[in-house]
Amino acid sequence: MSDRSIDRMSELMVDGLATYRLVKLVRDDRITEPVRESVIERQGPPEKSKISYLLNCPWCLSIYFGVALTLGRRRFPATTGAIARSLALSAMTGIATTRLDG
Repeated sequence: MSDRSIDRMSELMVDGLATYRLVKLVRDDRITEPVRESVIERQGPPEKSKISYLLNCPWCLSIYFGVALTLGRRRFPATTGAIARSLALSAMTGIATTRLDG
């Protein structure tokens, strides 16, 4: 396996974890709860609003975050790589502590 193949696999893993973390941040974290509640107040519940549904759908959010990371890696590789790595480390910490606590 070439060095470039290994780099691409590493980037894919980092971006996958970063996408996971972004989905958790928007969908589940307490820090974004006021935004989610505000959207539901204005738009209605997820059953009646596509925007509210989007904020509650991990599959939907992951597509948008995945596209953003992919495009970011092409346009701003260093910046996107640093942000994705930070998010991936946060995701790994969250997964590890959930396993330890649960």
